Amino acid sequence: MAKLDITITGDLGSGKSSVARVLCEILNFKYISTGSIQRQIGKENGMNTLELNYFSEKNLDIDKYIDDQVIKINDEEDSYILDSRMAWHFIRKSFKIYLTVDPMVAAQRVIADNQRQGEPMIEDAHEKSLNLLERRAAEDKRFKSIYGVDCGDLRNYDLVIDTTNSGIEEIAKMIVRNYNDFSKNVSEKW
Repeated sequence: MAKLDITITGDLGSGKSSVARVLCEILNFKYISTGSIQRQIGKENGMNTLELNYFSEKNLDIDKYIDDQVIKINDEEDSYILDSRMAWHFIRKSFKIYLTVDPMVAAQRVIADNQRQGEPMIEDAHEKSLNLLERRAAEDKRFKSIYGVDCGDLRNYDLVIDTTNSGIEEIAKMIVRNYNDFSKNVSEKW
């Protein structure tokens, strides 16, 4: 069977990174997170993620650098799980997943995540939910402008899951089942 990567995108705080890591363990795939790359760039430039998003609107080199890291995966022999807002657009052969979450649940998850770096320090869940929605809007606007694609159009994805009331393991198992079915169907086409 031809290589079939998994691309995961979705709402901020929907559990993309956590689910991706569990999937890597289950499927023995490699992992790449463009959010981690973005946070590192922000850290190196003294910016949080929202500030870097606004900065990136006028500095396309940042998106180009990140996108080039993703595009290289097409030529890799290993299979990858890509936790990325745009990987679904750049990876030629992938199972495209979108994770949704209630904005208040997302805010609570992000506030509780002590491992997350580069986030604006906001402890109020309502204010944090607004911050996450603002960041999402800035990214969506930029990606529509640069690539002409709408990350929020759920028709772009093979599987959409609401993670609001589900655990990471449950979501990962659901993805594996759907991935296996999907890969059987597309292997005949490729």
